[in-house]
Amino acid sequence: MADVGIQPIRRLLIANRGEIARRVIRSAHDMGMDTVAIYADSDANAPFVREADTAIALHGSGSTDTYLNIAKVTDAAKRCGADAVHPGYGFLSESAQFAAAVEAAGIRWVGPSVTALSAMGDKLAAKRLMREANVPTLPAVELTADGDLAAAANEIGYPVLVKAAAGGGGRGMRIVREAAELAEAVASARREAASAFGDDTVFLERWLTAPRHVEIQILGDLHGNLVHLFERECSIQRRHQKIIEEAPSPAVDAALRAQMGAAAVAAAQRIGYASAGTVEFLVDGGQFWFLEVNARLQVEHPVTEAITGLDLVREQLRIAEGEPLGYGQEDVAFSGHAIEARLYAEDPANDFLPSGGRVCAWEPAPGARFDSGIEAGSDVSIEFDPMIAKVIVHAPTRREAAGRLARVLEKTRLQGVTNNRDFLVATLREPAFLEGDTTTDFIDRVAPSRTRGLASAELRDAAIAAALHAQWQRRAQATVLQNIASGWRNSIMPPQMTAFRCGEAELTVRYQAQRDGAFKVQVEDAELSVAVFANGDADIDLEIDGRRVAATVMGLEHGVWFVHGPFGDVELSELPRFPTAGCAEVSGGLRAPMPGNVTAVHVAEGAAVAQGQLLLVLEAMKMEHRITAPAAGTVTELLVRAGDQVDNGALLIVLEANQES
Repeated sequence: MADVGIQPIRRLLIANRGEIARRVIRSAHDMGMDTVAIYADSDANAPFVREADTAIALHGSGSTDTYLNIAKVTDAAKRCGADAVHPGYGFLSESAQFAAAVEAAGIRWVGPSVTALSAMGDKLAAKRLMREANVPTLPAVELTADGDLAAAANEIGYPVLVKAAAGGGGRGMRIVREAAELAEAVASARREAASAFGDDTVFLERWLTAPRHVEIQILGDLHGNLVHLFERECSIQRRHQKIIEEAPSPAVDAALRAQMGAAAVAAAQRIGYASAGTVEFLVDGGQFWFLEVNARLQVEHPVTEAITGLDLVREQLRIAEGEPLGYGQEDVAFSGHAIEARLYAEDPANDFLPSGGRVCAWEPAPGARFDSGIEAGSDVSIEFDPMIAKVIVHAPTRREAAGRLARVLEKTRLQGVTNNRDFLVATLREPAFLEGDTTTDFIDRVAPSRTRGLASAELRDAAIAAALHAQWQRRAQATVLQNIASGWRNSIMPPQMTAFRCGEAELTVRYQAQRDGAFKVQVEDAELSVAVFANGDADIDLEIDGRRVAATVMGLEHGVWFVHGPFGDVELSELPRFPTAGCAEVSGGLRAPMPGNVTAVHVAEGAAVAQGQLLLVLEAMKMEHRITAPAAGTVTELLVRAGDQVDNGALLIVLEANQES
């Protein structure tokens, strides 16, 4: 055993933001440590900034000028007197250069050594080391500036995966199925990798079309002790990013678990690994291949915590202080099943593109662990990752865990930003998911519903709740005749009326107060008797034809209503009573599918373009989106240029389509 002294951490700087910063702060406070947050301008009012004991502004907006700026972050650690830095995940968490700068400043690094980070930070070098450790790997070729792209792809064989050497989180990755797509995919991956990681090195790797993504959690201390904490399956992915993770894997039996665990420990031993980390594999049948080592804490670490009872952040901090693990492989066991779902501000119906915006309401339902970086009123910025929260459930069986997680998601109130909650619920309730048929092509192959269709009765209930709550609010805010009952008239008058739109559906609520205080309500062809048991600032309790319906109603500007009830979250737009002038749509206009920055423009006004031709590139949350021509035609207006920031729905280009002959 190495001679390592115990050096308690008293003040910990978290070199990260959002959900993971809050997560580290929680464990550090439990261990008696003071915490220091750093923050970009847009995070100044974020919950993690308030929850830390001290917070230091980095004075910048994007990640490159803030959380990826080694000089700024290291200077903050020195200024606040931190004696340790926890990097979280993403940003600089796997940067050997950052770890070296922290240690050079006399501050401890909560993570693996600079040597291990250097070995694993370059995924190509990591593959070479794994082959030396007899861990199976997939063929890969580095792409140099003067290298022959076509020859490299042919050497591996199509389809190939373009992959960032310093990457993670699905960024800087592109699948290429034929030679014509290769050059643009490599260029796009380089841009995205440089933006997300500050390193544009990419390589090609053989692409397996439908494997499982299974990873092994490892823990090593500074005394040479190493254990694995079993596997997690992370095969449910979009854009190569995980959205549902679970432990254990439904496809891994005891024999395969032992083989993969041994391979992961061998990999960790080869690089002298200490701290928490993950060895990722692709699994197909009974075979597995090394994918990469994530030399940091993983987003999905809570599912391992749930089944083992270990706090992995606490273990990281103990290891950094010099404590031995205190247990061996035979002492570690797991029980039950845990599933994590990642709630993102994104639009599944629009190819999962980031959405951003302000979270108007956030009320997590009971029955799950929520690790979140937001609260009601938080802004989800286009500058950073769009994850809202991780929701984790642990249950005796996998089926129970999936069912409970789906219900918790359904009952959680999340309003104001377009999000993937309904897609997650649909996935968790899919028979194929419940049967464990979860390969990486699950979303394309099984195609879970990306939106939730409201039953007509559910939409009707939501509209009645919004209409009657709005009517009550108007009465409560009246400045005259305040003692007259709501809806009272001294003569027979036509019913009051409010019309709403929800998606493509429109419906009109007509209501008339009755002598007993109830309302006679008509919604389309349905005539209903509605009693109001209670009405408050946000809540309304109704009886609709003898059926009790409680809901929470929030009204925003411009006639937007958010309703949360037994039907889940519903967004209604109140229709104006008269047409609004100046709302004609621009013919041939191409609009931004998400808020973002224009990183490249490939056409000019007057240019003739072919169908499918690349017109410009938008970047949001470090992901790129290509705007292509829907038809052959001529660019008559170009309304943006490289460097512009645009809102969701902003007009970018006006294209006049060619007339068919």
